[in-house]
Amino acid sequence: MPDRKTRIRRAVSRTALAPLAALPKRLARVARHDAKVLRQSARWLVTSREHHNYTYDLTPLNREHLAWFVSLVAEAPVADVRGWMAEIDADDVLRAHIEQTTAKSARRGLADKQVRYARRVGWYALVRARKPRHVVETGVDKGLGTCVLAAALLRNTAEGHPGRVTSLDINPEAGYLAKALPWAGVVDLVIGDSITALNALDRPVDMFLHDSDHSAGHEQREFTAVEPHLSERALLLTDNVTITTVLLKHAEKTGRRFLAFREQPKEHWYPGDGIGAAWR
Repeated sequence: MPDRKTRIRRAVSRTALAPLAALPKRLARVARHDAKVLRQSARWLVTSREHHNYTYDLTPLNREHLAWFVSLVAEAPVADVRGWMAEIDADDVLRAHIEQTTAKSARRGLADKQVRYARRVGWYALVRARKPRHVVETGVDKGLGTCVLAAALLRNTAEGHPGRVTSLDINPEAGYLAKALPWAGVVDLVIGDSITALNALDRPVDMFLHDSDHSAGHEQREFTAVEPHLSERALLLTDNVTITTVLLKHAEKTGRRFLAFREQPKEHWYPGDGIGAAWR
C-alpha cells in the first residue's frame, strides 16, 4: 500500500490534471458564448447607426426583474408597475413623434429609426408610481429619456398630480426630441454646467436622475450639489450604477436605502447599463 506521501502526491497530480481534462468542454462553452456575441456584434454593425448611448430592448425576464425593482423602490404593487410599463410601450403618439423627429434631425445618421426604451420604462414607472412634482435629470443627449419622463408626468397631470422635469445638459444641441408639444409643456431644458445649475435650483426636487458625465468624481459632485434641494422623500437615481459605487456610498452616508438593477439587453452585444436607486 502506498505510503502517505505517495498518496498525497497522486492526489495533487490528479487535481492538477483535472482542469486539463475539462479543457475541451470549457473551450466549447467559451466558443459558444463568443460566437453569440460576435453574431450580435456583426448584425449590429450593419443594421444600427448608433455610435454611443445605445438603445435596445430588454429580455422578457429582465423586464420582469425591472418590474419588481420598481415595485420595491416605489412601494407599489408589481401588477400596477407592469401596467405602467405596458402603458409607455403602447404610447403610439410618443413613438411616432420620436421616429419622425429622428428622421428629420441633423443627427439622423447617428440614430436608429426603431424606438427602444430599455431601462427607461423603469424611469417611466417610477414617475407614475411616486407622482413627483419636480424631477431633475442631468444628461439629455437626444432627449429620449426626457420624453419618457415627460410622458409619465403628463399622465400624472391628467390624473390630478401635476409635475415638471428640469433637464440639464452642457451641449446646446441636446434635447431636440423633447422640444415639441405636448412633452415640451412639462420640460424645462437648461443648457450649461450641471453643478452650477443644481446649485441654483429654486424649488424642491422629488426625483433626481444622474445621467451625465459618468466619472465618479462628477457623479459625486452632482449628488452633493442636489442634496440640499431634495424634498423629504426624494428618490435618487443613477444611470452609473454598473460603473461606480458613488450612489450606494451616498445612500449609506445620508441614511437611505439602496437597490440596483442591471439590464440584460435583448439580442445586442452591449452588456447593458442599469438603475441605482436610493430613497428613504
